[in-house]
Amino acid sequence: MESRTITSEPTYKAARKIAPAIERHFKHFHSLAADNPAELGLTPDIQTIETLIDLAFWASLRREEGYSPKFTLAFLPPESAGQPLLFGHKIKLAPNILTKFASAVQQPGIHLGVCLEDGDLYVWGTTLAIPAYCFVLEVIEPGLLVIKHRRVDGFGKFVNIAILKGDEIKVVDENGSTLSDCPNILTSMLDFTLPSSWNDPVNVLVQLAASMQAHKRGGILLVVPSGSDDWLESIIQPISYPVSPAFSGLTDLMIHQGIEKYHTPWQEKLRRAVDTIGGLTSIDGATVINDKHELLAFGAKIGRSSKSTRVEEIVVTEPVVGCSTRVIHPAQNGGTRHLSAAQFVFDQKDAIALVASQDGRFTVFAWSPVVNMVHAHQIDILLL
Repeated sequence: MESRTITSEPTYKAARKIAPAIERHFKHFHSLAADNPAELGLTPDIQTIETLIDLAFWASLRREEGYSPKFTLAFLPPESAGQPLLFGHKIKLAPNILTKFASAVQQPGIHLGVCLEDGDLYVWGTTLAIPAYCFVLEVIEPGLLVIKHRRVDGFGKFVNIAILKGDEIKVVDENGSTLSDCPNILTSMLDFTLPSSWNDPVNVLVQLAASMQAHKRGGILLVVPSGSDDWLESIIQPISYPVSPAFSGLTDLMIHQGIEKYHTPWQEKLRRAVDTIGGLTSIDGATVINDKHELLAFGAKIGRSSKSTRVEEIVVTEPVVGCSTRVIHPAQNGGTRHLSAAQFVFDQKDAIALVASQDGRFTVFAWSPVVNMVHAHQIDILLL
């Protein structure tokens, strides 16, 4: 990697604050994966990280033909990008260049390739393929940036490292999964070294969460134990849209033995199945699946079980460095969706509830036997 000093001075203060932590993250995980150096991305230094964040931030505040730019940068040389689309010559990285190119690379999975040469950053083209632990910076909306990297095996959602929104900085707490009552879905998202197998049950829940987040209409997904109808005690009858027999399309894809799980057509079928269920969560009411990922109902109205009492307290955490634990009334955690999800988990302690808000917040509700209380895990920082 070119080591000459970048001459431009970042003016976005959050870039300078966050850069050392980002550099430490990449150095740490590159050292853990040192056995496969050819498969790893470059480790950007602090100055490079500062400059990339600074340029992306100011570009995000510009507009091109009335549109705010959305784009993803990947820091890597062309030779590490599989079969990249190469420009005839490198273009010096600048906010106006990023704004101009944004419309061409806003579709998921397309990255602008950036490299460092003679002390300056250049855009060399676009790529669909990037190596593991490659520095990736995504602009979600004006002033909202996400720093992330690809998992080791290349499948599933990228791992988020930090979020910057204006002067607000959130760094993902890598030790958040060490909580004794941490749900498996959260453990999977926080384990940065874990290969992301698409047909792993926990990973499929992550994909469902991302799908719910993507439609931006809010929704509830209830995951209940298979082989038990106890969950019906917490649902107002009759259910608006029951599914009978239970739809097993997603389940069948996950357990199919005749298709190689990394085969592209199989991945596309699984993505479509995930988005089918994720889309149903946009309908008013809750979508219900069991722990085998069979679809049982959608549009279901949650009510308090006759065998239970009203939930009065929940514990709330966010996997962010420096974030404190709060114990609050569930009504303080959000609107009707959050309150009904907390009540459902309070009644059905072996179920979990995934709640997406229209404002982008995402919460996983699970029963905590440690504190004997519903635990609300706010994980939107991991899903952006």
